[in-house]
Amino acid sequence: MAPRKAILPAAAMEKLLKKAGAERVADDGKEKLREVLEEYAQVIGEKALRLAHHAGRKTIKSSDIREAVK
Repeated sequence: MAPRKAILPAAAMEKLLKKAGAERVADDGKEKLREVLEEYAQVIGEKALRLAHHAGRKTIKSSDIREAVK
């Protein structure tokens, strides 16, 4: 099975970690953060989709995302 293509850019991961106070960020640190965030986003997205469908909508709204994160 081929590795799945990343959605989030590594540069964005570095910016997030530097904003959090990191002086330097290793490539493996950026990659791990990307993996974790993409997995978490997938879970949130699936919950938000269920909430939208439950409300009779096909469109995911910000309220669905907020509720999915709770």
